[in-house]
Amino acid sequence: MLKITKRQHNRTFPLFDIINILLLVVLLLIIIYPLYFTIIASVSDPHAVVSGKVYVWITGLQFDAYKYVFRYIQIWIGYRNSIINTFFGTILALILTVPAAYALSKKGLPGRSFLMTLFIIIMYFSGGLIPTYLIVRGIGLLDKRLTLIIIGSFSVFNLIITRTYFQTSIPESLYEAARVDGSSEIRSFFQIALPLSKPIIAVIALYYGVSKWNDFFNALVYVRSSDLVNLQIVLRNILLTSETILRSTDFVGTEEELAALVRLAYMAQAMKYSIIFIASAPLLISYPFVQKHFVKGVMIGSIKG
Repeated sequence: MLKITKRQHNRTFPLFDIINILLLVVLLLIIIYPLYFTIIASVSDPHAVVSGKVYVWITGLQFDAYKYVFRYIQIWIGYRNSIINTFFGTILALILTVPAAYALSKKGLPGRSFLMTLFIIIMYFSGGLIPTYLIVRGIGLLDKRLTLIIIGSFSVFNLIITRTYFQTSIPESLYEAARVDGSSEIRSFFQIALPLSKPIIAVIALYYGVSKWNDFFNALVYVRSSDLVNLQIVLRNILLTSETILRSTDFVGTEEELAALVRLAYMAQAMKYSIIFIASAPLLISYPFVQKHFVKGVMIGSIKG
């Protein structure tokens, strides 16, 4: 009987399956092509890249862009700052989010509904850029490394996901048994909740890590020192410099100097793609290590809630 049903299914829905496969293949190509283009553009001839001759394969294989990147000291400064901001910012975010979510998951917490209402309000409404800037400047955090670590280290969305996980995935009977044995709430948090929360911790750690690594706007607003800028700002500066050179019409000099300047601008364009790939590499490398926990944590923390 089961074999008949399976055969009927295969005969009835082949077109549906084919359409699904085609749509998924198209979606995969749309998602993966930008990364693929970044890779081939970073090792292609810069003039061919700027001229739009690079589409599906490498044109004029060369690694000069990566050589220039590795020689450019500001790249390494931005890379160092991005790593520091991401590492310490993610740790701070976990310290703020996980205990708060655990506390809000307790039904007996006084003022629990009121606190969640406040969190939801600030999730949709904020003071705006100018008041935030004035506060940052007033407390002396303007143009400081600590600024980019602190700002953006808490997300109400991640708090809600983590709270939902605590509510739906850890049985209350475990906490009751611990209380019978004389365990305090803090001890229950560290010995019961945290060991059972690896999936959701991996999820929000990845969320915060990606946000910190790609942080551009905060670095643009609150940081001025060249020793504190992150990799995203360095990439922006290289892009603006190359576009300025390519669009410049008032250059005065010999033809050789002009040709050298144009080659430099083309190389800056190639460096842009190589920097994008170098900047994306840490996240691409780290994701497979948390993929298992990531999928499990998103499914449990979101769908069950």
